[in-house]
Amino acid sequence: MRISAPLLLAIGLTATAPALADETDLILDQGIAATLHLPDGEGPFPAVLLLHGLGSTRSEIGNIYVDTAQALADRGIASLRIDFRGFGKSDGDTGAFTLDRQNEDAQTALTALQDKRGIDPARIGVLGYSFGAGAAVELGAARPDDVKSVVVWSLIGDYRADMLSSMGQKVFDRAAEDGIVGFDLGWRTIVLKQAFFDSLAAHDLNAAARAYPGAFMTINRADDFYLPYAAPLLEAAAGQDKSALVIPGADHIFHVYTPSRSQAAEVIEATVQRFADTL
Repeated sequence: MRISAPLLLAIGLTATAPALADETDLILDQGIAATLHLPDGEGPFPAVLLLHGLGSTRSEIGNIYVDTAQALADRGIASLRIDFRGFGKSDGDTGAFTLDRQNEDAQTALTALQDKRGIDPARIGVLGYSFGAGAAVELGAARPDDVKSVVVWSLIGDYRADMLSSMGQKVFDRAAEDGIVGFDLGWRTIVLKQAFFDSLAAHDLNAAARAYPGAFMTINRADDFYLPYAAPLLEAAAGQDKSALVIPGADHIFHVYTPSRSQAAEVIEATVQRFADTL
């Protein structure tokens, strides 16, 4: 079956990312593929962990994470972006993907980033997009002493309700009946097992926000289908340094595929400035 348009946008279409001179490809524990981008100089540098959306890769839609990594490096901030297991070049398959495994991968990547030479482990931020934004919030909650700042783009709100709205009840019913269900995204096929659907109701992002005391920022488009979640999540966040940016005219993927890429540039600029101010 073909997945609905809102979730397809949330998943994002990715292109092959260009290699950048300051980037190093790595394989982390559990076979997690990653790219480390260091600024010029010796460091130690503040750093940002980038977490992609469901079905995407570490380059993200329109290579927006590649552009973000370069913009961060230009401001003296290192970055590590990963492919969750089952996606991109990481080991595993999508059938084993659950929110718990996604969060395990995020923790593995955070630990790896802290241990890299030239990185200041006391100044680490996390950026997440859509599904990966949920992982960013939960990582902050799980490791509040290790994550100083979180920025989320188009953050999903209620995992189960949003997936039910996007996929439809028949998909949930088929997964429950057969234990597995596949989707044609138009650019790839993704297979999910019942364990994924079971994991959706076990994660409360507002509760996670209440457990994270660090700097927190949400970025959405004005009519993003996930925008209604931003205000209550921001209110729930435990920290005092929190802010929201709503971009008029942008879509869920910030018009990253339009010739001007104007909203993408605005999102990247605001994100980099936020990390520069909080790390």
